[in-house]
Amino acid sequence: MKKTINLYQTIAAVGCLLLTVVACEKDFSTIESEIEGIKDFTTAGKVFPSIMYDKKLEPVQTNSLSSNLLGIYFDKIYGRTTANIVTQVVPSNFEFNFGEDPKVESVLLTIPYYSKVDGADSGGNNTYVLDSMFGSNDTYKLSIYQNTYFLRDFDPGTDLTEPQKFYSNANETINFDNYQGELFFEDDTFIPSNAPTLVTEYNEETNEEEEVSRSSPSLNVGLANTNEFWDNLFFFNSANPGSQTELSNANNFKNYFRGLYFKVEDLSGGEGNMAMLDFSQGSIVVNYSSTITTGFDEAGDPIESRDERKITMNFSGNRLNTIENSDTVKNIINSATSSTDLDNGDTNVFLKGGEGSYAVIDLFSGNVEDDEGVSVPALDYFKGKKGKWLINEANLVVYVNQNEVNNSGQEPDRVIIYDLKNNTPIIDYFLDPTVSTTNPLFSRVNYSEKLKRDGNNKGLKYKFRLTEHINNILLRDSTNLKLGIFVTTNINLTQNASVLNVPDEKVTNGSVLSPRGTVLHGSNPSVPDTKKVKFEIFYTEPNNN
Repeated sequence: MKKTINLYQTIAAVGCLLLTVVACEKDFSTIESEIEGIKDFTTAGKVFPSIMYDKKLEPVQTNSLSSNLLGIYFDKIYGRTTANIVTQVVPSNFEFNFGEDPKVESVLLTIPYYSKVDGADSGGNNTYVLDSMFGSNDTYKLSIYQNTYFLRDFDPGTDLTEPQKFYSNANETINFDNYQGELFFEDDTFIPSNAPTLVTEYNEETNEEEEVSRSSPSLNVGLANTNEFWDNLFFFNSANPGSQTELSNANNFKNYFRGLYFKVEDLSGGEGNMAMLDFSQGSIVVNYSSTITTGFDEAGDPIESRDERKITMNFSGNRLNTIENSDTVKNIINSATSSTDLDNGDTNVFLKGGEGSYAVIDLFSGNVEDDEGVSVPALDYFKGKKGKWLINEANLVVYVNQNEVNNSGQEPDRVIIYDLKNNTPIIDYFLDPTVSTTNPLFSRVNYSEKLKRDGNNKGLKYKFRLTEHINNILLRDSTNLKLGIFVTTNINLTQNASVLNVPDEKVTNGSVLSPRGTVLHGSNPSVPDTKKVKFEIFYTEPNNN
């Protein structure tokens, strides 16, 4: 439906629009010179054709991620996904002073979950709710082993000129089960806890454990049934442990102690749960004691006691996720992506994070009626509007197929639209001022809206704003490149991860770190018009009649 507005209203509206755009992109101010001598304007919207289909993702790179997934996630659409972790461990420094007769007393691993403060207890202490959790609250078996496989830094296939990449299928190609060393921890009914992490110390005067510090929830476990392994690791049974070359620098240590293997197993047959861990803030603290002389008795003999000391190790070395999809997941993705209709688009488009699948969008693909009612190529018609149209807004809306997602309510809240040729988000992503690093769920919501749900919490649709991307095509003759829609767990994470054996294909780290999936209505003619992907441009043009 069209409407005509007077000159004064138009000048005010266009002036506000241009000021807004200039604040975002200075060269956009030239647009006003494209439309001159105009008495009034007509505003309207036009739907343009687009094709959408899905494409399978081969194994994705999982080292160099900002966070890591651990656990089991059961997707009611796809099936079960298991995430294990292999990581190197490095002492925070190598200036050791072990003292006399050092002995390990305890070894404590702490890796924070992502969490938020949601209140306080009766003592005024913070209480927490876990964030970045996926799935239900079913338990699984967690084992933490010594890893004996060396995670090299550089790829020998490139003459050691490029960093080594590890992929989500690493447990198939390497099989870390064959490189299990010492078992440090085991829990057949493990589940992440939202309890605060407490550090206590024994008070010899009161004969009680007393709280020393309190922090946010974490995976906080001991790593030794006996301390003999750790005594031997640091050569505490040798004459001069500090002189060992294995303890002289990070490279020697990583080859000597090759890290940890976090292994997840489903024992209950339940839906499990999956959590994101912040290894950048994690540590392993080796508490040990050494003999010190505090004085001498009346006979002149030394009075000795044990001095408490510690070695702190972090996770600054190589670290990777193995992401294991069940046969059900693989079969669904293979079946969906093997029958892609490149000409008309698919009826259903399957999106799955990690080693899953994504949507390909080809804008302006097809014909439209021109101003004389003649069917012409959509892109040619649009480019013919240069100097005639002022683009107010361009939107792409994709609809969730609620029948295919089984009313799961598990649909991901955020998806990201991506330039597949340049492996980067479109320009509207970078111009969106609604950036939030503390609450990524509501970050960049002008560019990509949070999933709209119905009253039963079932997903309805995702909406993207492509205004500046479309302006670039119209005004600056940018190429109309194919776009991709990916599931993401954090829309701020746009660093590229490689895809195995597909050199030009990349995926965002946010997609690698999301186990979730959904199904969209595609662009195939069999899809009802009310559910089909919708690409619409709203514009202003001069009315010179």
